This record gives sequence, C-alpha cells and structure tokens, in this order.
Amino acid sequence: MSSGMQGNRGAVQASNYGLWKSLVLPVCLVIYLIVLPAYFAESRYVLRVITTASVLSFISLGVWLTFTIGRINIGQGAFALIGGYTTAILSTKLGVSFWVCLPLSGLVAGLTGIILGLGILRLKGVYFAMITLSLTEAVRLGFLSGGDFTGSAAGISNIPLPDELGLFGITLIPDFGKVDTHIAFYYLGAVLLILGLAVIWRISSSRLGWIFKSLQQDEDLSRSVGINVARYRVMAYAICCFYGGIGGAFFTVSQQSIYPSVFGVLDSLFFILYCFLGGLAFVAGPIVGAFLLFILFELLHEFQQYQQLIYSVIMISIMLWLPNGLLSLRLPAASWRSRNIRD
Repeated sequence: MSSGMQGNRGAVQASNYGLWKSLVLPVCLVIYLIVLPAYFAESRYVLRVITTASVLSFISLGVWLTFTIGRINIGQGAFALIGGYTTAILSTKLGVSFWVCLPLSGLVAGLTGIILGLGILRLKGVYFAMITLSLTEAVRLGFLSGGDFTGSAAGISNIPLPDELGLFGITLIPDFGKVDTHIAFYYLGAVLLILGLAVIWRISSSRLGWIFKSLQQDEDLSRSVGINVARYRVMAYAICCFYGGIGGAFFTVSQQSIYPSVFGVLDSLFFILYCFLGGLAFVAGPIVGAFLLFILFELLHEFQQYQQLIYSVIMISIMLWLPNGLLSLRLPAASWRSRNIRD
C-alpha cells in the first residue's frame, strides 16, 4: 500500500516535471520575443544590452560545438573580427548590401577556419588552446597594421545600416534607417540566435553530433571504426568559425563601427566561460551563460571600481556551487523522478 502510494506520487512528480520541461521553451520565447521588447520599448539601453547578449550567445554556440570534439577554442574572437571587418570593408568600400555581407562574412570566417584547422586541429589540450589564443592576437595585430584598408587603430566607422530586403516586390525586412533601429536589431539578433540554436541542436542530436562526441571520447577508437577524424574535426571547427563570422558581422553593423580591439583575447575567454557557466552538457548552456553573466555585469555597473571584483566573485561562486553549469540545477520534481527510477 505504502509502496503503491509512493509509486503514484513519483509518477505524478515525474509527469509534472515533464510538463514543466515542455513549457520552458514556449514561455522563454514569449518573454524573449514579445514581453521584453514591449516592456522595454522606450529603453534603448536595455534593448541594446539584450541585443548584445543575443549576439554573444550566438558566437558562444560555435565555441560550444568545438567542445564536443574535445578542443578548447580560445580563438573565437579572431573569427568574429574577421567577420566584422569583412562586412565593414564590403559595405563601406564596395557598397555591398548588409544582407549579402552577413552570409559572406560567415563564409570567409568559415573558410579561414578550414585552412587553419587542417594544421592546428592535430594539436590537443593546452597546445591547441595556446595556438588559438595566439591566433586571436595575431588577427588583431594584422588588422591593426592594415593601414587605410582596415583603418589601423581607428578602425572603420560610419558603417551603413541594413537596407530593405525584399522578394518579388514584397518587403520582407524594412530599411533599418526608417524604423526604430534598436527594436529592429533586437529582433534580428533574436532571429539569428533562435536559428543558430536550432541548427546546433539539430547537429548535436544527429549522427553528425554523435560522431563529434566520439572524437571527444577517443579519436583512435573513432579512427579504428572508419571515421575520418581529420575531416570531422575540421567540419566542427569550420561551423564554429562560421558562427563567429556571422556574430562579428552583426555586432559590427549594430555598432556601425569596428576596430582591432573590439574582439580580443579576453572576449574569447568569456565565450568559453559562457559555455562553462551555462553548462557544457546542454546545447542552451552558452545562451544561459551569456545572458545571465553579461546582463549581470551591466547591472553591477553602479558599483564602479568594485564591478570587476564582485563579478569575479559571483562567477567563482557559480563554478564552485554548480560545477556542471547553471542548467544542471534541478527542480524538486527532478529529484523525485530520479529517486523513483532508482527504486
């Protein structure tokens, strides 16, 4: 009798937990796409902060993918710079539309990642991390010494806003100069993030994702069963770089300027931190990490000289309390479910 009641209680708790999980995504989307932009429509600062968090999340998704192949990538800032400068140069010097520059920036960054990845992906552990760290600084110095072509230290400014995008005479996206720019960039960033998450989730849950994970576990074993290890490593790295290029292009146009230090080593480290603190075991980990940590940093701005100190203490506390990331938190229903499964 008692065991039967306990089993029924466990079933109810498990059912509630499943219902809670199924509601999380729709609720988050409603808040993200409707509630927040409506509530903060008059606050350009808040909209800009959330938009920046969106693009940082998007770039971090690429970094998360390289973790699945067992590589710690501290060079994502380099590819964000490549994407940003590609868009800046094409739009200001050649007059190319933003809607053409955006995918081209991702392709240029991705192609660069393929070329570099053929060599550096043979390295593992700290060696790969250090070479990608050096890559970020090398790209920064390259754009810094680019003369008039890259604008040197001053960078490139007065980058045009996205123009109208239409199809068969139908306006799909209006000219950003004729609408509320902050709202327009907010929704563009939201669409990019949602699409980016959907693609990464689809990859991670497909055969390709399982191959990536097998490389993380044992490359020699993967090779022994016929997997082309080098090809799949480069593929994952190219996707990561593509995300960096797209994110860098979006950020550049939203700020209407770019300079060599806009994405540096510190930014590349933060992309990794977002993944760690959100949870490496979860596809949405980089998004949770980026949103919470970036917005938290902005909220601490009023503490002035203590901002960095308080922020660091909070990050360390999160890593100590939740070593598997923020998404490793479980509601009481989850623990009931686990106990009943074991029983």
